[in-house]
Amino acid sequence: MKNGHSFVGFWAAVTIATTFAAGCGGGGGSSNHNPPPATYLLTVNSVNPSAGVTMTVSPADNSGAASGSATFTRTYNSGTAVTITAPATAGNNGFGSWAGCTTAATETCSVTMNADTTITATYKATPTVAVIPAISAVTTAQSLSVSISLAGETGNPMPTGTVSLSSGVYTSATTTLSSGSATIVVPAGALAVGSDTLTASYTPDSGSSSTYSSANGTSPTVDVTPVTSSVSVDQSSVGPPVTDQLLGMNLAAWYDISTNSSAIVNAFGQAGIKAVRWPGGSWSDIYHWQNNVNCQNPPNGGGTPNSNSTFTNFVNQIANPAGLDLALTADYGTNAACTGGGDPSEAAAWVTAAIADGITVSHMTVGNEEYGSWEEDLHTNSHDPTTYASAVAGGSGYYSQIKGASPNTLVGVVVNPGYNPPWDPIVLAKSSYDFVEYHFYPQAPGSESDAYLVQQAAQDLTTNINALKSELTTAGKPGTPIYVGEIGSVYTNPGKQSLSITQGLYAGQVLGELMNDGVSRATWWIGFGNCNGTSGNDSSWLYGWQNFGGYNIFADGPTDTGCAGAGPIGTMSPTARAFQLFSKVAVSGENVLSASVTGDTTNVRAYAATNNGGTALVLFNLSEAVGEQVVVTLSTETTSSDVSVETYSKALYDQSQNNTWANPTTTDLGTQNLPLTLTLDPWSMNVVIIK
Repeated sequence: MKNGHSFVGFWAAVTIATTFAAGCGGGGGSSNHNPPPATYLLTVNSVNPSAGVTMTVSPADNSGAASGSATFTRTYNSGTAVTITAPATAGNNGFGSWAGCTTAATETCSVTMNADTTITATYKATPTVAVIPAISAVTTAQSLSVSISLAGETGNPMPTGTVSLSSGVYTSATTTLSSGSATIVVPAGALAVGSDTLTASYTPDSGSSSTYSSANGTSPTVDVTPVTSSVSVDQSSVGPPVTDQLLGMNLAAWYDISTNSSAIVNAFGQAGIKAVRWPGGSWSDIYHWQNNVNCQNPPNGGGTPNSNSTFTNFVNQIANPAGLDLALTADYGTNAACTGGGDPSEAAAWVTAAIADGITVSHMTVGNEEYGSWEEDLHTNSHDPTTYASAVAGGSGYYSQIKGASPNTLVGVVVNPGYNPPWDPIVLAKSSYDFVEYHFYPQAPGSESDAYLVQQAAQDLTTNINALKSELTTAGKPGTPIYVGEIGSVYTNPGKQSLSITQGLYAGQVLGELMNDGVSRATWWIGFGNCNGTSGNDSSWLYGWQNFGGYNIFADGPTDTGCAGAGPIGTMSPTARAFQLFSKVAVSGENVLSASVTGDTTNVRAYAATNNGGTALVLFNLSEAVGEQVVVTLSTETTSSDVSVETYSKALYDQSQNNTWANPTTTDLGTQNLPLTLTLDPWSMNVVIIK
């Protein structure tokens, strides 16, 4: 047998019939015929249901049979191309998938018959998805609890997997079902004003994917009505002095400041940047300014400073032309020979050189985050608070030598409230210092959350600042100035959130919190030169139009291919726009005013300060979907000679999906009676100047 099918017997019969003996006289021969083509059996099955599903088959098989009801078979010659089409539904189940096809597209299966073949159409049950809001009407200031439950047909197991909820621009995070149900809370302000329908989307997990297909369900309508919030400014309640030193940026020695100096100075000027920190984060503890080199000791050494980014070039091309207040970080981790801990005389020589270059260093911090193992520290007892405090204090320590070289330079120590093992209590008790430097990054990479960043992260900064103030009081140093030397949204590996309106709203609130907290100086990490490309979290659950991220909040330009979509060099991201807007409020010589919010306290935030005889407010709408109406009242004013409003919003950021990085909008309202009624755009930061 050639292949085990019935044609073999047929061939044997043909052989007998066509073979004959030679005739007399020696003549004779045989008639030669090609064997018939091989034939193969096609078996068509279905699952869920296992019978009764009618399939169309083309072409008809060798016996003329075509369509059939599963399970059925057809016989074809070798090489025949057969197309089988299943119905989209079978009973109450929807088509799921084909198995055994040469190729398949939705309900169509294509098979080339080169062997016996079995194909199977699998149908999946579509579960019922019930979506039940806890209440049928809410205001924009209320959250909404929504119950979602799934049910399969009788005889099928309970559906397992995840659900998410959406309506308009709102989409929830996925939630895992428990016993076929889940509850999702829609945040206040997430639903649009009007009649909203909520859609729940079910995705089966591996345990249910063979039985159930994805499914959706919709809720009854929910009526959403707006809330008018009130912002009241108490002009008699004068708070801490305001300083423009909150408007600071880090720059780093790895970035070519000489080639890009004009763009940096112009961008900083447009954004209102007043302060700068150098030479750059963890590099500070391996960087030696005299020769513009880094120690290369593993594991924390390495990197090569840009040859153009000498300290003299930095002062002459950036700090002085831009009129920036200068802070330096002294190398605590390594000496110039890279054989031991830092040398205070190197720091003293640095502030001396700065004076010779025409600038006085206002702040010099000893080391960068030396409490952490990620920093280079070649002292015998590395990352040890007692060793650190001893190196700062004493007649030959950092404090005395820096102050001796530049008496007007404030000397600071690094702190991290609540750090374990304990650092701050020892350093604050045993060191000499004029200020403390704290760094704040509220999120870990991969765990970013827009809701947390927009609604809570900036307020957590104030919680930490208050903890630090308490530590200083315990150490007998209440009122010591606090410098927040690094601020960002994620401590490493930033993704798309770093370029989104969400980080911009966070940055704006951070500036408001720093102002209210009486912080003396702050520098965001970082102005230029720290693109992260596509290495960070670019997940769909984060809002944004970019598929790349970076620490830098000003674009490095198209030569930086990893972040080329951020625009020409100096283009402002939403975070830079927050600084630009806040520069109208963070004016040295003014004072913080008390601003309170009633109504939608979830989504409306307010900060206020005196402003050249008038009042400046920064108003935030933290609702992604809903415009917020606010009524602004000043305690001692009933009229204003002029009101102006400058706004940066989600709608402006959204233009970046077309590579347009839009400017804030400015509206002059002229003379106004007070109280003043304003409508704040969704996800917006608004500076209101009332003269």
